[in-house]
Amino acid sequence: MRVIIPVAGYGSRLRPHTYSTNKSLLHVAGKPILSHVLEPIIPLQPEEVVFVIGFRGEEVQEYVERTYSFKSTFIRQTKLLGLGYAVSLALDVVPDEPALVLLGDTIVELDLNKFVAAGDNVLGLHEVADPHRFGIAGVCDGYISGLEEKPTHPKGNLAVVGLYYFHHPGAIRRALNHLLESGRLTRGEVQLTDALQQLIEAGERFTAYQIDSWHDCGKRETVLETNRYLLSKMQTAAAIDGSRIIPPVYVAADARVTNCTLGPYASISSGAVVQNSTIRNSIVSPDARIADAVLEDSLIGANALVSGCAGRLNVGDSSEVVIT
Repeated sequence: MRVIIPVAGYGSRLRPHTYSTNKSLLHVAGKPILSHVLEPIIPLQPEEVVFVIGFRGEEVQEYVERTYSFKSTFIRQTKLLGLGYAVSLALDVVPDEPALVLLGDTIVELDLNKFVAAGDNVLGLHEVADPHRFGIAGVCDGYISGLEEKPTHPKGNLAVVGLYYFHHPGAIRRALNHLLESGRLTRGEVQLTDALQQLIEAGERFTAYQIDSWHDCGKRETVLETNRYLLSKMQTAAAIDGSRIIPPVYVAADARVTNCTLGPYASISSGAVVQNSTIRNSIVSPDARIADAVLEDSLIGANALVSGCAGRLNVGDSSEVVIT
């Protein structure tokens, strides 16, 4: 089996952090988002993991090659023409053998062996509160009856959430290439849902697989929401002399915390230094320094310095926010 992971986007909704870091490498609950995506695929023992990279893609390649031992291939996407285009680039270089597609900024919790065994073609679905933002699936007798990308008048709330399995991906590759050759774009992009809908209309069957645990990391609010969820499932940080820990909290083994109140839902990453501060519902990225601060609902970038501040902050890498 091949696994395809698109990670080429700019991550514009997570700026300023994504100016200096690929979105998939931002930390959530103590490690990069991409690590949460990759670890569940290891039991599948994939023959190859194909990453479609773009902006700051060299960071993704360096991280994967340093951290994981599976065979990895990196394809550069030079035109941002949507998920369908990214997937087509990967399918053009892999054989017509089983392929699993996961998004690099979406964390799902499920048994992937059961997912790929559910049918020859399988789409992951999740109930969402705002179906206008997603590709929405109709379902009949356990199969996808139709798909619509970001509908104006949704007929349901089952969203296609970035998990796809194709036992023979040649058909979806041909459908995507047809969209490219014909110049058919939806909202300026080659939509994977359009290609899937073509195959459904041609008689291909796609098993609907509902996913209960799905977590988007596309913007600040959902990153913090995902951080809360993941922390709630982890063993909380050990007691720290002179500081108060209100679970759930993650503190990296090499972080230094002095005279602080942490939590609930605080994530303190590797190398961070936090002194005389209160931090809750926030992520402090690697090697950041926090002093004399009260932070809530905040994202603090890597190597950033925050001192003397109170409130909600969104501070990019290597930035300074100091109030004296």
